[in-house]
Amino acid sequence: MHLLQDQEPTDLERLTGLTRRHFLGAGALGGAALFLGGSLLARSVNGAVGSGTLLGFDGIPAATADSISLPPGYQAKVLISWGQPLHTDGPAFDPSGNGSAAHQEAQFGDNNDGMSLFAFKNDPNRALLAINNEYTNYRYLYAHGGRPQSAEEVRKALASEGVSVIEVHRQDGHWQFVQGSPYNRRIHGNTPIAFSGPAAGHALLKTAADPQGLKVLGTFQNCANGKTPWGTYLTCEENFSDCFGSTNAAHAFDAAQKRYGASAASKEVDWHPHDPRFDMAHNPNEFNRHGWIVEIDPFDPASTPIKRTALGRFKHENAALAQTRDGRAVVYMGDDERGEFIYKFVSRDRVNSGQRDILDHGTLYVARFDAGSQHKGQGQWLELTHGEHGLDAGNGFASQADVLIHARLAASQRQATRMDRPEWIVVSPSDGQVYCTLTNNSKRGEDGQPVGGPNPRARNIYGQILRWREQGDDHGAMTFEWDLFAVAGNPSVHAGQPEGGSANITAQNMFNSPDGLGFDDAGRLWILTDGDTSNNGDFAGMGNNQMLCADPHSGEIRRFMVGPVGCEVTGISFAPDQRSLFVGIQHPGENGGSTFPEHLPGGKPRSSVMVISRTDGGIIGA
Repeated sequence: MHLLQDQEPTDLERLTGLTRRHFLGAGALGGAALFLGGSLLARSVNGAVGSGTLLGFDGIPAATADSISLPPGYQAKVLISWGQPLHTDGPAFDPSGNGSAAHQEAQFGDNNDGMSLFAFKNDPNRALLAINNEYTNYRYLYAHGGRPQSAEEVRKALASEGVSVIEVHRQDGHWQFVQGSPYNRRIHGNTPIAFSGPAAGHALLKTAADPQGLKVLGTFQNCANGKTPWGTYLTCEENFSDCFGSTNAAHAFDAAQKRYGASAASKEVDWHPHDPRFDMAHNPNEFNRHGWIVEIDPFDPASTPIKRTALGRFKHENAALAQTRDGRAVVYMGDDERGEFIYKFVSRDRVNSGQRDILDHGTLYVARFDAGSQHKGQGQWLELTHGEHGLDAGNGFASQADVLIHARLAASQRQATRMDRPEWIVVSPSDGQVYCTLTNNSKRGEDGQPVGGPNPRARNIYGQILRWREQGDDHGAMTFEWDLFAVAGNPSVHAGQPEGGSANITAQNMFNSPDGLGFDDAGRLWILTDGDTSNNGDFAGMGNNQMLCADPHSGEIRRFMVGPVGCEVTGISFAPDQRSLFVGIQHPGENGGSTFPEHLPGGKPRSSVMVISRTDGGIIGA
């Protein structure tokens, strides 16, 4: 689509009220904001972290109950749960596990994760939510509670993953799911999807079912997300390699396949014995067709999702959008595996160019951090372009498509910094600084992963939150300054650093394995966890997974919410007026012990999207 300055707005822009020109004006702050300066950790070591006015609620204690805990004056309601039919004539959720694959394809998916809200322009009470469905729990998906035993059961698993697009409506101050909306849609593991960008049509993407390498079935293992300024949704394929195996137990995987985690046994997923698409003994190239970022237009249910290969192939956690000073799109991305990398993509064209394929043209970079001192230092972005810096045929990269398909190998060739599992990345709306959760890395100090810089601990079981400021406050810059905003730990069990955590971690707010991140309009940083909930040993006193809120300026962190037993708290989005917060509860009772959210006798737990609001109707967190 080409949108010239004097053209009429598109249907999408009429619905959302978001034109490229409007975005450029609203987003200018991120590119030109003043940097606050200094390292939080360095400021905090010599005294207690200050208490400001940004956090307008009292922190709550850790909890282990099979329920949601919130500060006084807040309430949580279920918006939608796994298995809920999207349309009025859809099949009802069957708690027995006997529902069919066709039923699941018409129902809300399982294990919801990242999400984005897309508001309608002319009606503040209407919006769409695009919500990832990361994986499924066989314990609850099938009546037998075990691994799939047929092609039909594999299809049901594939139907439970991907993305759910739903309409929501606010009535009497409360948001509700609109069953039967024409926008409601499932994009799952068997949905037709197109390839675009430099790797489209490459030999490594061709299969017998798709000899041109331009079309692929499905997206799955969808972790977190991104929202583009032109009103589309980016869903990120993370642990795709877990879904592949080989019926040949002696299968010899090549170096690239091994680097991406291929194994004959798969990772307890077991699709390959029943669906040859996932059997690398027969379809080795199918493995290369996943691990991408997929762009979806939520306002066009008939549109074909697109895998944008220019953004590189790896275990994508999420995609954080920003803008260079001269108006080009930037996508920050993390590769969520021990010892992998942080990337950014910078588009060739400006956001207001009118091109819908803006993510097909640009340059991919990978980050290198110096050792620094006092948990702060410098870094640079290393270009991943074919023919440059050893990314040539002599090192196994015959084209830019090879660089992108094997982005991990290219990043290693450039000697980028191996990180402690980069998860969510977000950009502050207040000052343009970028934050990234490094969730944990029990192997740090082994396998050539040095201790130091932004990865300061060996056997890192708690994780940390990294932030950086691009040179000149320009997201297109090639150098940056970094520091550690928070180093998680347990000061009740371990005195002092490193296992006690940084100075802004206390017995009242401690957590482990920071995962999800989100900013609200006021600049509060919301932190969601996916960690050890054993509540003993190194994790004593931490309770269930939780959501915390931080003041980026003072460094203060307060616990805001605790989830039910066995869950991950993940996925966050705010209503435009900031008076409702949508948050995901994934896999409650993953290993048993939960009946959330319905708490029926003998009932199954169901992953759900919750809506949190204040009883007085006020702004969340204020």
